Amino acid sequence: MDEDLIEKKISSEDIYDGHLLHVKRDMVKLPNGKEAVREWIRHPGASSVIPLLPDGRVILVRQYRYPVGQVTLEVPAGKLDAPDEDPVYCAERELAEETGYKAERITKLTTIATTVGFSNEYIHLYAAEGLTAGKQHTDEDEFINVVKVPLEEAVEMAKDGRIFDAKSVTSILLLAMQKNIFK
Repeated sequence: MDEDLIEKKISSEDIYDGHLLHVKRDMVKLPNGKEAVREWIRHPGASSVIPLLPDGRVILVRQYRYPVGQVTLEVPAGKLDAPDEDPVYCAERELAEETGYKAERITKLTTIATTVGFSNEYIHLYAAEGLTAGKQHTDEDEFINVVKVPLEEAVEMAKDGRIFDAKSVTSILLLAMQKNIFK
């Protein structure tokens, strides 16, 4: 149906192979027969989780994000340890590491492609309920503060730009719709 849109790979080279990012440069044949270069980032994928407390508050994390040069408010998340890692397991691990909480129930909200113009990263979004508090155990290079915010306030923060991280905005709005509190 969309064959007139498909680009076909002619060649591929690795530009950079880092700890998190793997940059590729591909030569492609365009639908009109011409050739073009596509530079893109190969990513193993990730999971995020929005924990919901019985009182209607969600648990978010504050952390400094170097690429945007500021402290952000986000849902807990992390990359898959391997492309074949179960995304639910990754969500459970990140929930425990970043917040100290464990969940009785984790339900899928959706999967999103984060930046389709230059990366193949997919992030699996989950909601967690039936939470039990525990001890936060972040990675050595992670400095995270846990914040509890009423879901209604998180929606307003997503709408007015105080929360601007894409996975977090999507998770907050989808959970609010699911709980019938979207304004």
